[in-house]
Amino acid sequence: MSHQQRQQKLKEKVDARIEAAREEKGLLLVLTGNGKGKSTAAFGTVCRAVGHGLKAAVAQFIKGSWDCGERNLLAGHGVPFAVMATGFTWETQSRELDTAAAQTVWHQAKAWLHDPGIDLVVLDELTYMLSYDYLDLDEVLNAIRQRPARQHVIVTGRGAHRRLLELADTVSEVRSVKHAFDAGIKAQKGLDY
Repeated sequence: MSHQQRQQKLKEKVDARIEAAREEKGLLLVLTGNGKGKSTAAFGTVCRAVGHGLKAAVAQFIKGSWDCGERNLLAGHGVPFAVMATGFTWETQSRELDTAAAQTVWHQAKAWLHDPGIDLVVLDELTYMLSYDYLDLDEVLNAIRQRPARQHVIVTGRGAHRRLLELADTVSEVRSVKHAFDAGIKAQKGLDY
């Protein structure tokens, strides 16, 4: 079989799958795993959505106590942010402070999850809030389930709860093969944040 024949057969299979995919609905994407790039991938999708004229909103859990290039860019393009802004949990060392900050951001995120005018909601680093019990798992899953039918949601973070994975339409796991920080290289502005 020639290259052209193989490619034609492949094209026919792909075309058939595209033709069979008829349902349109808001998707839940979960980006999890120990590798670098989960939040970056979510922000890339926000850029794509905004570039197509869609409305997006971002809730940042844990991160947010330092300058954020994505936030700097996207806020200037009308993307609202709710930011926990306490930094990582080992920095505050206060469960009460972290829980209160998470609840404040979650309150705004829930409002976005009920707003049919928002096409995409990113819940950045939400998985930690669930595993640390800063937010109630059932409440979060119910809010995601009850969102407007065409609204997309992206959840990022390590160790995604199995019930979140079951609810998701798409799950991608980012695996760490090698990381510069492990070699003593500090985070770089414009590349890592």
